[in-house]
Amino acid sequence: AMGRTDSAAELKDAQMALEQGEFEKAFAEYHRFAVEKNNPLAQFTLGLFFQNGWGRPVDPSAACGWFEKAAEGGIPAASHFWASCLVKGIGRPADPDKAAGWYEKAAALGHYMSLCSLAELYMTGTGVPKDPAKGLVLCRQAAEKSVVPAQTRTGLFLLKDDTSIRNLDEAFMWLSTAAQANAPEAQYYLAVMLRDGLGRPKAPEDARYWFESAASKGYGPAYFPAGELYFNSPVNPNTGILPAQDLAKAYLWVSAASRRTKDPEDLKRTNDLLAKILKIMPESWLPDLDAKVDAHLSAHPVRP
Repeated sequence: AMGRTDSAAELKDAQMALEQGEFEKAFAEYHRFAVEKNNPLAQFTLGLFFQNGWGRPVDPSAACGWFEKAAEGGIPAASHFWASCLVKGIGRPADPDKAAGWYEKAAALGHYMSLCSLAELYMTGTGVPKDPAKGLVLCRQAAEKSVVPAQTRTGLFLLKDDTSIRNLDEAFMWLSTAAQANAPEAQYYLAVMLRDGLGRPKAPEDARYWFESAASKGYGPAYFPAGELYFNSPVNPNTGILPAQDLAKAYLWVSAASRRTKDPEDLKRTNDLLAKILKIMPESWLPDLDAKVDAHLSAHPVRP
């Protein structure tokens, strides 16, 4: 959107205020240009203010109103967000058929991830005829343009969606590509494939590596399986116990999972494993390890 120099040039002061965290000043400037000059980039940015809660409460309905205006002004990302508003029915009845058209416009303007959102509609038959094969073709187009989230989504379509398109070899390829680009969701599902032997022999050490890679980025679902695999690592043949590093890492990730897990069944499973770890781990390790868990969770807060 910033490439639209005709819209961006006059917003230089507003952009600087936003970058400096002067939200009220920035909002006032963007609002002036959005209303007085019908500047689509200013309208899009106002949508982001309400979407992200920059200096004001989050207001999805207000955000969608501004995204609609910006989409009509040709802002690619606004077209995508406006389509998502229509799918969810935010501030108005849901209209997935109209949303499909806006996803197509966003993709045509270069917002290629919109192809995967459009693909979701074809996967479920929401607003368009159900056609998983067509959905896969659309999302794969974005993946082939090196859009990492699209590579993840394509891999997931092939891994766990409609059986007519399931292809574990291709799923592994796309998830591997996205995982190597540091996409935590892709790292998690790649680890699932390696742990469970989906389409290839089980590889627990490789699975542990990718679970931990995702967990280190704050991807909550990866905490428990990372810790579980460390706890199930081979014991030292001379002592019959886990290597100290593996035991410590098992505690770190299972403890993090215990603090973040909300589902009662998952929490019980997590706390049961944590109790097993604490039976064999020296109590003297706790202050240092708990400090590490605190630091990690502080660096990766849960998003509302």
